[in-house]
Amino acid sequence: MSYRQIDDPDRLHAVIDAILTIEVDAQLNELLSAIVEQAVGLVGARYGALGVLTPAGDQLDAFITVGLDEHARQTIGSTPIGKGLLGHVIDHATPRRVEDISTDPDRAGFPPNHPVMSSFLGVPVRLEHGEVFGNLYLCDRLDGQPFSDDDEVLVDTLGRAAGLLIDKARMQLQLRDLALTEERERIARDLHDTVIQRLFAVGLSLQGSTRGEIPPALSVKLDRAIDDLDGTIREIRSTIFAISQSDGVEAPTMRKRVLDLCDDAAGQLGLNLSVSIEGPLEELVGTKAADSLLAALRETLSNVIRHAEASRAEVEVAVSSSALRLIVRDDGQGLPAEPRRAGRGLRNLSARAEALGGHCEIGHGPSGGTELTWTITEVADT
Repeated sequence: MSYRQIDDPDRLHAVIDAILTIEVDAQLNELLSAIVEQAVGLVGARYGALGVLTPAGDQLDAFITVGLDEHARQTIGSTPIGKGLLGHVIDHATPRRVEDISTDPDRAGFPPNHPVMSSFLGVPVRLEHGEVFGNLYLCDRLDGQPFSDDDEVLVDTLGRAAGLLIDKARMQLQLRDLALTEERERIARDLHDTVIQRLFAVGLSLQGSTRGEIPPALSVKLDRAIDDLDGTIREIRSTIFAISQSDGVEAPTMRKRVLDLCDDAAGQLGLNLSVSIEGPLEELVGTKAADSLLAALRETLSNVIRHAEASRAEVEVAVSSSALRLIVRDDGQGLPAEPRRAGRGLRNLSARAEALGGHCEIGHGPSGGTELTWTITEVADT
C-alpha cells in the first residue's frame, strides 16, 4: 500500500512533519533515537524501538527504545538479538502487523520482567540503495486499537525517509573520521620525520661533547640529559604507534621498526650502515623482547658515535624460537688498550639482556673496530 492511498490529510501532514522534525545534522545515535520517537508519536504507540542490524544482517546489533525507563531496561537485562516477531521482520525485510502477540505463531515470548505487550507493527528501515539498516518496532497503540493499514504505511514511509537521513549521517561520520585519520597520520609523520630526528640529533651532539675531558659534575648532567632525550624519543615512538592503532592503520612491523631506527641513526650519525635481519621477527618476538631489542639497538648505535669514531657499521638481527640476537660491528678505534670500568651505556645493555635471560658481550671486531653481541632467550611473551 502506498502513502498516496491515505485519505486523511492530517495523517499525511503528520508524517511529513515527523520527517521534517528530525534533526538531519544530528549525530548518528541522536538521529536514531529521534527516528524512534517520531515513529511512536506518529501512530500513538506506547512502546517503540529501532533495531540496528549487524553487518551480516541476520540479527540485531543495537536496540534503541522509547517507552521504557532506565530502570525497566536494566531489569529486563540483555537487549534482544532478533528472535520471534523481531526476527520475522529481519528475515523477510517486509512490514509485519500483529493484533495479538500472545497468539501469533511467530512469537518467541518475552524475557522476565518485560512489560506485557499485545499489538505489534514492524517495518524495515532501508538505506538509499535498498540495504536494510535496521527495523522499526512498535507495540500497543495508546487508544487500545490494533495497528491499521494507515499506521503501517505511515511508519513505512517514515522508515524510508529515515534511511536517507541515516545514509547522510553515516556519510558525514565517515568524512569526519577520514579527516581525523588524515590529521593523525600527518601528526604521526611530523613526530617521526621532524621531532624525533631533531631530538636524536641533539642527543648525538651531547654524546659527542662527552668525548673530551670535562668536569665529572658536568658529565653527570650530560648523561642525565641524554637519558631524558632517549626516554622522550621512546615515548614519542609509543605515541606514534598508539595513533596508528587507534585509526585502524596497520601497525609498523618489527622489521620496519628496526630498519627505521637504523635509517634514523645512519642519517644522523653520518655512518655507512648495513642491516641484516634473519628469522620471522613478527611471529616469534613478543612485545617485551621487541621493546628491549629496539632500546638496545638505539643504545648501541649511540655508543658507536660517542666512542668509536667510526665511518661504517653493520647491524645483524637474528631470531629463532630459543633466542634473539643483535650484533653491531663498527670500523672505529676499537677497545682501549687498558680495560676500564663499564660505562652507563654498556651497563644498560647488560641489564636489558639479563632481564630477559640473556647476556651482552663486547670485544674486538674481526677486522678491527668493536663488535657487540646482545642476546636474550625469553623471546615470546608469556
